[in-house]
Amino acid sequence: MRAVPAPKVWVTGLTVGAIAAVAVLAVQADKGPHPTATAARPSASASAGASPAPSKSAGPAAVPDGSGTGRRIVYSLGQKRVWLVDASDATRRTFPVWPGTVSPDPGTYAVSSRNEATTGSDGVQIEHIIYFTAKSGVSIAFSNAVDGSSPPPASGRRTGGIRMPKADGSALWDFGTAGTTVAVVK
Repeated sequence: MRAVPAPKVWVTGLTVGAIAAVAVLAVQADKGPHPTATAARPSASASAGASPAPSKSAGPAAVPDGSGTGRRIVYSLGQKRVWLVDASDATRRTFPVWPGTVSPDPGTYAVSSRNEATTGSDGVQIEHIIYFTAKSGVSIAFSNAVDGSSPPPASGRRTGGIRMPKADGSALWDFGTAGTTVAVVK
């Protein structure tokens, strides 16, 4: 009579094989390309009859009027952009952002708390979270996705996260310590 392994042996063997396969795939995936957030840039196009003209390079957008003075973070709702402004009113950095579905009212706030990492209300792993206000029960904060991706359009959820590219999130994290002024303008 031929010996047949017990069902427990088969299940154990298949489970070990599946775990090994998943581990190999995870290592391969980690070595592959990672998504990154990029700002949309207009592409150059030629049109018939157009003559070449010298073009001026657009510099960084100017800090909006009415954003105050001194060291501060400026967030423009209309431009969907943030400026990091030093004590001498010089722009240290400016970058585009992707606002959530709940926007703060224009006004002056202060960084109230910071959190290195968590899961966003949209289920995405985020880091460099800088809270500065709340509206209608929704916390408003700057953050960036750990994988650097931009958030997908919200599907009926109320989100207060103002996302940015990963490098800009790191710069904001270094600049926006507790108590730093946040000026929100239209």
